[in-house]
Amino acid sequence: MKVLLVNTNETTGGAAIACLRLMSALQKTDIDVKLLVKKKSSNHPRIIAVEKNRRTRCIGFIRFAWERFVIFFHNRYSRKNLFSVSIANTGFDLTSCPEVQEADIIHLHWINQGLLSLNDIQKLCDLGKPVVWTLHDLWPITGICHHPGTCTRYLHRCGNCPQLQHPSSQDLSFRTWKNKKFLRQSNITFVSVSRWLQQKARQSALTGDLSHAIIPNTLDTDIFYRQEPETIRQKLSISSDEFVVLFGAAKLNDPIKGFDMLCRALHTAPVRKIGKLHLLLFGNIKNAPHFLESIPCKYTYLGPMSDMSDIAGLYSAADVTVVSSHYETFGQTLIESMACGTLTVAFNQGGQTDIIDHLETGYLARYPSADDLGNGILWAYQHKGNRPLQEKCIENARKKYSEKTIASQYRTLYQELLNIRSQS
Repeated sequence: MKVLLVNTNETTGGAAIACLRLMSALQKTDIDVKLLVKKKSSNHPRIIAVEKNRRTRCIGFIRFAWERFVIFFHNRYSRKNLFSVSIANTGFDLTSCPEVQEADIIHLHWINQGLLSLNDIQKLCDLGKPVVWTLHDLWPITGICHHPGTCTRYLHRCGNCPQLQHPSSQDLSFRTWKNKKFLRQSNITFVSVSRWLQQKARQSALTGDLSHAIIPNTLDTDIFYRQEPETIRQKLSISSDEFVVLFGAAKLNDPIKGFDMLCRALHTAPVRKIGKLHLLLFGNIKNAPHFLESIPCKYTYLGPMSDMSDIAGLYSAADVTVVSSHYETFGQTLIESMACGTLTVAFNQGGQTDIIDHLETGYLARYPSADDLGNGILWAYQHKGNRPLQEKCIENARKKYSEKTIASQYRTLYQELLNIRSQS
């Protein structure tokens, strides 16, 4: 069985990390798997770049810039939400790539920002091969937005998009939604990484009648495991009697990540009962020089981090990991933290609800209550050092999200699709 994974980036972003981990997991089950990306950043022999030379890199940049310019133009030259939406009006035709021709299964992941246009996706479907598309955000099921928030227009048809500066019934979201209508008759099987995400995909006017499955992301338990916390704390100059709250994201000041909700929770009465509170932060902060000034307690900011072993060490050093996102399609940070035996706190909506068993492996706070988020942090403080809870977190993460478990689920799905194709 030959499987080709397709993702825009090799290492940047949550989808890229999930895709790399899936490739590793599939390889360990003897599936012949390769990963096709826009631009390669490693020497991995099974990762193939579309932009192979200076000419194709130049073409790729022009296509990326052209899509952003079209959005910029239709948004009346406003940069607001410039990267919150995509229109996939340009990309690379991959149908003649040897890796595509050889593949039995084409497995799409995050394909925006110039890798594939809608027309290119349709051409891949027209090859007649089974196509799987793992949803890492909601863009495939909406007109143009990656995260619709409270907007539900995608349930019927897009238009009057709240993420555009001058929305109208025939705006850019509506025109892109019309261009996506080919999905309704496609052979794509959509994989959601959580029940919440699958519910959204089934409700969408574009994808509701197609085949759907739920398979979560995986993690490498050889990297994410319980380490000795005191050793790591000493390196970070954090004393053993401090209660450490960990918060991390690729972009800390992404509004969806809800850092403001965490800061509000740290102000609440429940958290004020905790002595020697220490907030440990990692991730990028873009164009917000005063972002950390609102933190009401002692904190350590470590900046962007890419070494997974170092991140695993932070989970072990922490007493609790807080994910205060307004919603997550999955919650990779949560399963990584649990695999390291660290309690977790998150809101009770989105993909987080698939991961945390309330009061057993973590705390699900009522959304959007900062007070209840504070209650969750206090709950974790009250259970600091609780070995049975820590062991339950580790057991849960290994049982549900190990490479062997997730690879087996994908292998079953691939084989079912190949069987259907052979019978048709």
